[in-house]
This record gives sequence, C-alpha cells and structure tokens, in this order.
Amino acid sequence: MAAQHIAIVGAGMAGITAARTLAQAGHQVMVFDKSLGVGGRMATRRSPFGGFDHGAQYFTVRDPRMALALQTVPDSLTHCRPWSANAVRVLDPSGRVVEAARPGPEAHWVGVPGMSALVKHWAQPLADAGQLQLGHTVQSLQADPRKASRWSVHGVDADGHAWHQGGFDSVLLAMPAAQCAQLLQASPGRGAASGLIAPTLTVQTAPCWTLMLAYPQASQPGLTHLGPQWNAARSTHHRIAWLARESSKPGRSSIERWTVQASAEWSMEHINDDAERVQNKLQRAFAELTGIHSGPSHAQAHLWRYAKTTHPLGQPYQWDSATGLGTCGDWHLGHRVEDAFVSGLELGLRLCGK
Repeated sequence: MAAQHIAIVGAGMAGITAARTLAQAGHQVMVFDKSLGVGGRMATRRSPFGGFDHGAQYFTVRDPRMALALQTVPDSLTHCRPWSANAVRVLDPSGRVVEAARPGPEAHWVGVPGMSALVKHWAQPLADAGQLQLGHTVQSLQADPRKASRWSVHGVDADGHAWHQGGFDSVLLAMPAAQCAQLLQASPGRGAASGLIAPTLTVQTAPCWTLMLAYPQASQPGLTHLGPQWNAARSTHHRIAWLARESSKPGRSSIERWTVQASAEWSMEHINDDAERVQNKLQRAFAELTGIHSGPSHAQAHLWRYAKTTHPLGQPYQWDSATGLGTCGDWHLGHRVEDAFVSGLELGLRLCGK
C-alpha cells in the first residue's frame, strides 16, 4: 500500500497507538490534541504537593498485543509498574469495610511517575519527528481546496488563533463519542455524510466528578499517613464510588494525597454545578468514609464529562473507506485503557491493510 498522509485527532491511548502503528508502517501522520499534554483520561494533574491520577486509576493487561507492546517497546516497563489496587476494600456508606482485601488474579498497572507517563513515552518518537501538535483544537474537517479528495483540518490554537492544515488522505478521530459526532456534524460535505454519525450517537457515557486532596501534615515526624490503613476502596456511598491514596502508588512522592471519584449517578445530578460546590460536597463525604476530618492544604475538583462508557459501540473501530474517515477509542469496546489500545491498534492495522 502506498504511503498515506493521515491526520489523527486526539492524543490519548487510542490516538497514539493508531499513530505509532501507521508511522511504523511508513505512513506520514500528524496528531492534533486540544490539551497541552498527551494521555487523554490517562492524565496526571500536577500540584505543589505532587501529582494526582485524576482520570484513569490503573490499567490491566489482558490482550496479548498489549502485553507484547509493553515488552517490546523499549523502556516501556520503566514507565509503568504494578500497584496493589487489586487489594481494594469495599465500603458501606458509613465507611465500614464490608469486604476484606482480596488480591485479584491480574496485576493492576499504573504509569510512573504518573498515569500519563506510558502514553507520553509512546508518543515521544512522534513528538521528536514533529508529528504531534498539542494545544490545537480541531473544529471542522473540510475538503482540501487544492485537491477535493483530500482533507483539510481547521481549528484554533491555545491562544485562540485560527489555523488549518491540508493534504490529508484520511482523518481518524480518537476522541469521546459525543465529540466525534459533534465534529462530524460540524464538517460539511463528506464529513457529515460519512455514515459514522448515527452509530456514534448510540454510544452512552457517564460523567465523573473527581476530587484531589493533599495533606502534607501527614509527613510530620511520627506520622506515616492519615486515616484508614487501606490504600484503595470502592464505595457504596451515594456520592463516592472510588477512593485511592495517591502516595501508595509506585514512583510517587510520599506526601499524603487522595483521589476521590464520584459515582456516575451523583456526577450526572451535579454535572452543571460549579467546582467549588462539588468540592465541598465530596470533601464532606470523603471525611465520612475515611475519618479524615482535618482540612487539606490542597483541594481541587475536576469534571470528566465523558468518563465511563455505559453502552459501547460493540466493534473495535469505524472506518469509511469512501470518505477516508474513521473513529477509534475505548468507547467502541468498553471503558478500559486496554480497550482504547485495542481500538487504536486495530484501526491502524486496518489502514495498513492487515
């Protein structure tokens, strides 16, 4: 197959995996992302007290191709390590442990020193080759004025300046399903008529409010940590579904930090609340569950509007050969990091004729 010029919108696990697969096959790729860093929901939020994995908490390795990538991409295993999250507790609404820790059958992996580390490592060759443009929001796809069978990508940069790049044979969308549909609907001609919109609109996702808390006072002499002895728990509290002590993860600083993720139901009920109000409500629930009533030195809430797929597409990718448009992402198969990897890999292989 002749080398193609391919644009990829989204620099999360799916987009970077697709880009690497295509670049290694000799295609020319360009990855765009509105964020200033790669990783998507495999994100790490920095603070004066250390990082927070405020998106995906860990990943598992069930597909042999994911295992092969970790083993064969140089230095991958220095950018991720197993974490004891498979020994989580289950809490009732009062914080009482109702199920003891039971090590699971598979390792739970985290990026080191943050969840974004593995995707950053895999994206580095693309960045070195000038094939990664961060801080570039894509707003529409249009026919290239020089050759109508090709695509031109249009958007704004982090400073609000308009930009466009053309000459693309194909465009792959590696974004949440709702954002893929919005971009296709905003793209005249072949974009809106690609046949990808209707299936994408069947996908359902749930939001998630995430709270990040830091307690540097726990680093004082005589203290090892605050609150419970466990490091990760699932909760049946109506506000909180998951809690994790960030400082328990490998490769992290020892300052006591917690990531708290709200339930999908509560997040949906409060999706339009401001961050300060959400922060106060989740902090009270956190105190109920952990017994940590002292005030944190750092508190921040973040909304993931498309956090967890509740009704996936049911196929690993979409590809419309007539228009040269495709989609990939975890939402095609589920909500796991590995689903994103498989989706990006299989779409990349499809374009390589494999």
